[in-house]
Amino acid sequence: MLSTLFHIPLRIAVGGLSVPLAGWGMLLVVWGIVAAVTLARTAAAIGWRGAFETLGLPLALAAAAILWLLPMLDDGQGVPVRGYGAMLLAAAAAGTWLSIVRGRRMGFDADTILALGMEVFLWGIVGARLFYVIEYHGQFFAPGRSWWESLRAVLNLAAGGLVVFGSLPTAAIAAWRFASRRGLSLPRLADCIAPGLLLGLALGRIGCFLNGCCYGGPCDLPWAVRFPPESPPWLDQAARGLLPGIGAVGGTLPWSLPVHPAQLYAAIDAAILAVLASWASATPLGRRDGQVFALVLTLHPISRMLLEAIRVDEPPALGTPLSISQLVSLVLLALAATLWWWTSRQPPGGQPPGPLPSRLATAGHSGESSATPRSLPPDALTIRCREHGPLVVEMPADPRFAGLVLRVTDHLGQAFPLPVGKRAVALCRCGQTRSRPFCDGSHKACGFEAADQPRG
Repeated sequence: MLSTLFHIPLRIAVGGLSVPLAGWGMLLVVWGIVAAVTLARTAAAIGWRGAFETLGLPLALAAAAILWLLPMLDDGQGVPVRGYGAMLLAAAAAGTWLSIVRGRRMGFDADTILALGMEVFLWGIVGARLFYVIEYHGQFFAPGRSWWESLRAVLNLAAGGLVVFGSLPTAAIAAWRFASRRGLSLPRLADCIAPGLLLGLALGRIGCFLNGCCYGGPCDLPWAVRFPPESPPWLDQAARGLLPGIGAVGGTLPWSLPVHPAQLYAAIDAAILAVLASWASATPLGRRDGQVFALVLTLHPISRMLLEAIRVDEPPALGTPLSISQLVSLVLLALAATLWWWTSRQPPGGQPPGPLPSRLATAGHSGESSATPRSLPPDALTIRCREHGPLVVEMPADPRFAGLVLRVTDHLGQAFPLPVGKRAVALCRCGQTRSRPFCDGSHKACGFEAADQPRG
C-alpha cells in the first residue's frame, strides 16, 4: 500500500518571491498557452466550432481544477499525489494508446480516438464517482459535517472511491453522442476501444491496491497481504473486533490480518480479458461489428461476480445476498445477451443490407489498364466529412488493404493518391465552393475509388 506518492507545493520561491502555482498562478498561465495553441491547431483542421466542441469541455475542466480543485486538496504540505490518482491517469493514457493502435487498423484516425477518449474518460469518472457517493453516502454527508466539507470529500478523487460499473451509463451515453455527432458506427467504435478499456481497468486496480480499497477477506494463502494501520482493511477488521490489542495505551498498532489481494486478482483478470478481446478481433467474432464488445460485456460481469465472493468491502444490497456490483453484473449479462442477438442479425463486416455505398475501384495511372475492382465495407476506411470541417481520409495499415492505393477526388476534381497507412485531408463533394470549402454537415459519407497497384 502506498496511498501518497509525494506532495506538490502550491507555491514556489522565484528570486526571493513566493509565486503561487495553483489558483491564479503559474499553472493557469501555462494552461492558457497550451489551450490557445491546441485550439488553434485543431481549428486549422476542423474549424473553430469543431475545435470548441471537441476540446471545450476538457479545457474548461482543467481550468476549474487549477482554480478551485487543487487549492481545495491542500493538506498543509501541498497537494498530495496519490498512488490511486497516478494509476488512474496511467490507465487513461494506456487505454487511449491501445485504442489508437487498434483504431488505425479499423479505420479510425488518432484524432477521433483521442477526442472520444477524453469524453468517455471524463464522463466515466463522473458516473463512477456518483455511484460511489450514492452507495457510501454516509461517508460524505455525515451528521455535523458542513456542506463545504462534504463537497471537498466528494471532489477528492485522488483519495480513491470510484465504482467501475457506475461509469458505464455515463460513458456509454458519451460514446453514443460522440458517434452520432460524427456519423460513426457505435458498435465498431465499441469493438475498437474495448481492449483499451480493459487495459485501463487493469492499471486502475493496481491503484486500488496502492490505496487499500476494494480489499478481500482474510486468507492464509502464501500470497496473502497485510495492510498498515488506518488503511481500509485495517479499519474494517478493527470494527469487527478481529484485531486484538489495538486498545492498549502506548502500544504499537498491529497491521491487518492477511487478506486476499483482490485488487491484484482484478488487475490480472482485466489484463487477460484485454488480451482475449484483442485476439478475438482476428477471429470470426471480428466479422460483425459489436461482437468483440459483446464478448467483453459477457466475460467481465462473470469474473466480477466471482471476485465479489472474495471481496468483503461491499455488503449485500436490496435485501438479497448479492452485493450491488453482483446485481449490476446480472443486468449487464442480460444486456450482453441482447447485444449478441442484435449483432447476430447484422451482416458481416458491418455492411448495411443491399449495395455498398462505397465502391473500391480503379486507381491505375493514366494510360494503364485498371485492376479488377475490389469491394470492402465503407466503414473499413476513415472516409467522412466532419461537420463544419474538412474530409479526413485514412488508409489503415491492415492486411486487407495490402497492394491498394486510394484515389481521393474532391468536388473540384483534384485527385490525391493515398497509399496504405497514410492519411489525407481533402474537400468533399457537398456542393462547396472555393470560398466555402467546408462541409455543411448535410451528408454522412462519400464514395472513393481504389484498386490494386499496377504491376510492371
